[in-house]
Amino acid sequence: QNNCPHHNPVLRSWKPGHDLKKVVVVRSGEHYRLDSSATLYSITIQAGGKSICSKNITLRTRHILIEDGGALHIGAPKCRYRSLATITLVGRSDETAVTEVPGMGHKFLGVNAGGTLELHGSERLSWTFLTRTVPASGLATGDHGFQKNFSRGINLRVVDQDTAEVVCNERFDTHDSRNDSKRLSQLLKSLPAGRIVALATGDSAVKTLFLYLYFRQAWALVSVIGGGNGSCTEDVREHENHDTGGKALARRDFVTVDGVGFTVTAYSEWKNGYPTTGFQVDAVDKVVLNLMDDVSSWKPGDRIVVASTDYSMHQAEEFTLLPCPHCNRKQVRIQGKPQFTHVGEILDGVDMRAEVALLSRNILIHGEMENSCYGKNWCQYFSYDTFGGHIKVCLKLCVELKHMGQQQKKGRYPVNFHRCGDVDQRGGYSDPTYLNSLSIHHSFSRCVGIHATNGLLVRDTVGYVTLGHCFFLEDGIEQRNIFFHNLGLLTRPGTILPTDRNDSMCTEITGRVHKGYVPLPANECKAVSTFWIAHPNNHLISNSAAGSQDAGIWYVFHNSSTGDSHGLIPETKAELTPLGIFFNNRVHSNFKAGLFIDRKVKSTNATATDPREYLCLDNSARFRPHENSAPSRPRVAALIDTLISFKNNDLGAWIRGGDIIIRNSGFADNGVGLSFASDGSYPKDEGSSQEVSQSLFVGESRNRGTNGGQNKYWGIGGVDGKMRTLPRNKTFPIRGFQINDGPVRILNSTFRAFSPTTERFTMAVGFSLKNIWQLTPRNNLSSLAFQPSVSVTLRAFFGRPGEWFEQNDLDGDKNSIFHDLDGSISSYTDTYVARADNFLIRHPQCVDVPHWNGVVCSGKYSQVYIQTQGASNLSLSISRDEYPDKPMVLRGIRSQTAPSQQYQPVLMMGKSYTVHWNGPAPRETVLSLINFDQGDWALLGFCYPNETVFQITSDIYNKQNNTFDVQPDQSETVSLCLTSSLLWLYARAWNRRDGHSYCSTAGCERVKIIATIRANQKTQTCNCTANAYPKYRKPASNIVPMPKPNTEPCRACGASQVSTVQTPYERAGQALNYVLDRQGVHLPSCPRALPCVFWVIVSVSH
Repeated sequence: QNNCPHHNPVLRSWKPGHDLKKVVVVRSGEHYRLDSSATLYSITIQAGGKSICSKNITLRTRHILIEDGGALHIGAPKCRYRSLATITLVGRSDETAVTEVPGMGHKFLGVNAGGTLELHGSERLSWTFLTRTVPASGLATGDHGFQKNFSRGINLRVVDQDTAEVVCNERFDTHDSRNDSKRLSQLLKSLPAGRIVALATGDSAVKTLFLYLYFRQAWALVSVIGGGNGSCTEDVREHENHDTGGKALARRDFVTVDGVGFTVTAYSEWKNGYPTTGFQVDAVDKVVLNLMDDVSSWKPGDRIVVASTDYSMHQAEEFTLLPCPHCNRKQVRIQGKPQFTHVGEILDGVDMRAEVALLSRNILIHGEMENSCYGKNWCQYFSYDTFGGHIKVCLKLCVELKHMGQQQKKGRYPVNFHRCGDVDQRGGYSDPTYLNSLSIHHSFSRCVGIHATNGLLVRDTVGYVTLGHCFFLEDGIEQRNIFFHNLGLLTRPGTILPTDRNDSMCTEITGRVHKGYVPLPANECKAVSTFWIAHPNNHLISNSAAGSQDAGIWYVFHNSSTGDSHGLIPETKAELTPLGIFFNNRVHSNFKAGLFIDRKVKSTNATATDPREYLCLDNSARFRPHENSAPSRPRVAALIDTLISFKNNDLGAWIRGGDIIIRNSGFADNGVGLSFASDGSYPKDEGSSQEVSQSLFVGESRNRGTNGGQNKYWGIGGVDGKMRTLPRNKTFPIRGFQINDGPVRILNSTFRAFSPTTERFTMAVGFSLKNIWQLTPRNNLSSLAFQPSVSVTLRAFFGRPGEWFEQNDLDGDKNSIFHDLDGSISSYTDTYVARADNFLIRHPQCVDVPHWNGVVCSGKYSQVYIQTQGASNLSLSISRDEYPDKPMVLRGIRSQTAPSQQYQPVLMMGKSYTVHWNGPAPRETVLSLINFDQGDWALLGFCYPNETVFQITSDIYNKQNNTFDVQPDQSETVSLCLTSSLLWLYARAWNRRDGHSYCSTAGCERVKIIATIRANQKTQTCNCTANAYPKYRKPASNIVPMPKPNTEPCRACGASQVSTVQTPYERAGQALNYVLDRQGVHLPSCPRALPCVFWVIVSVSH
């Protein structure tokens, strides 16, 4: 009792009554114990004042403000509050007579610097996982319901006692047909012992049947064959004046062989002259959830939510717990029945077990809401009131927060750590400052906001149904924060930031764009995420992002501090900062992507030059981590370890940047499992690459989903060819691993369960659709295993003209290529796999693979980067001299700021080519050697008009100091040979290239051509094909012999683990302790079933 604040003898009993106009100020020396419920205008607790709550209380007020030195306590760390406490924050957004508190606003619980707020509710397990699948309706065979008028005779249902499946469904007209009466008797005699039989009359049933019933009596029976009288439930009602005065109702409870309870009901009734017959087989109020952890702290009457395990996040379902005397410590019984299937298994090697979270707490803080939207509360987007309460403080809570957050203004979040600074060892704390075991649900603006606060630990917190980013880093300068074992689900669009908004919000909320500008939703908005991580130096361990309108986890980059911190840090160097620990996280049921690492936010206001809104998405960020965030220091690989990504409608993960590694991960049932995009392209080259290893890719698993719940597409799919939910639509080409540009590496990984349909292509390895960008032949694939559920014909695919691929004729489409290092895809070791119609890379020994629309070739391959100036809208046509009738036409990528274009064809080394244009030749052309090893060469002839004069310079571009080193004796002026109209260049790499760099160690070797064309030839189309061929035609040959196909299976290929499973809480806790040790703080040990809560009250100095 000495640890219980409400037992302090200096406290005075306080019963302030109910008066919404009463303003209360608790002054220095006033220590109160609130002993009864109260309604007050406001409470201000000043320095030296203290308020303690005891017993069951409800406090209604407009706001509570705790000033420096003031304190509010409900419970204590060693004296948990066991009663029920409710703090209701009241008020409307349109109450102009109510004065706003500076820095806090309206309808809040706020703590100023030096104030203390301690809320210690009962220890409750925050969330866990299912361990057994719960089917829609609660029964694997589905429930059964039937009701009909005038169904004359005896109506019968036979139910399998082991599965609850209705195996016989018949009506016997025993009123008018003696044959039907005989058939009924024979059927009943033929049923095996144990079968459940339900019978009910409709209209009249006894004319030809010997039964102790009278004309038009209502009768129902449920019994078990061979079960004796004790297994029988029977009811009968008399018929009089076309009414029976109620139902004849028979009902019995049963249990399937799997332990699932169900009820069989039969009924019959005459009412208002109509006979009604019905049956019901269901599991209403019988469904028991089997869970991973001890949930004995969850009690009857508590509310829980079970996450979706399908594409639609809207299949998450709330339930109330019922008493369950027969349940063990890892089971609970729910009221009603589930509408959707919730997976509780590891399917096809990927852990798809649904998260189950407790929403109820015995301390509740919530906003009192109006019945519908009103005033200036964005009612065009929301039908309900969005002016909830909010908490602004540096605090630690163990409570339930409902109807909190406000859409009208940023910073009004359910919990907002507002400019708390360093709250770890750097701020002078030896113990961690953290938020633990909160339930935040039905929020109107975010879940947890972390604003200019570093080193905070957020753990075991649930965020369910919120508007805008849920777990939110605000200004792009928040670092060293730890998110451990948190769950967010049903994250919906909001209005506050451009990145919160959906399509309509994006184009209609234009108050901060330049006059007349209409935002582009796909480029500037549509990024709402459950975890919005605005700086890479934060840690994510064992979190679940279980459903967002856009992304589960989004890493976004800020060039400088934004928002209230604008100007505080002129340059964040976020793009260069190494990634914090990312371990054991799950992302599923998100519409755009599970994990997204890309883009930044615009950090300048709208102008005529750039009319976009401040803090909208910007596509110019490239994550390229370096030691100490310095580009001159060594690169540091970002590690994504143990990511589980499934049922994301578009992308399991989209990751752009350099030196990023994914390992020990699982991707299943995503539109595209994993897509890497490179840090950039030449000349912004750091030699970086991306890699995935020891991972599992599943095209379509045995999780077939449930039709409904805002899933848009339902159709044939999967290896079994059964009906299932589908990503994107019925024709979307599913890909396991997608190559976007490169260089990427995928090794020691396994593919399973890829199967096409008559409407849709499916492939294990594919390419970005409608790709205008370059691809490198240094995309290396090796040690891959393909399960029998992935036929050879589905291992790769290069597209065909048609839906989604369109004409399949953009530059990236044509140059699609990868390097099969060990033949684990093509069966040919050290070969390159490219599109079948690419004759720049072919030779006579290449092997065509028609199902892939591909070809397998030996050789050495590199790229040339051709950049033009002084001409726009030019298409380039390049032919290899061995196949002059098979040119590749490239459209080029046009510059947005200058009349220039760039082209990057992949070439076979040691061969000659001619280059032509569909218009006048460009005035300036730069040819750069990309991925050329020392000594590699290609001969290229460029078409120009006769009598053109050239200035040709050979130089090396040094990216470190942005200079060009002209090579000695490598600059000259020449005149074109009049006979061929071709300028021939022998392009050879003279310097060594290391690792994955595009260029040599000396820099990027280039040749620059400046052409002076006669005035009367400047409009001449420069296509010299007729002059070049057959003069320069050569017989086709290969330089590197084609290897023989592999005949032995690769026993070392594939992921070493057969499944990707969520890491247990205890092991994940080791990762957490590692991070805390690095940051100089330590957690006390505590049992998993009762999460340890350790509280540090923060005094804020600014």
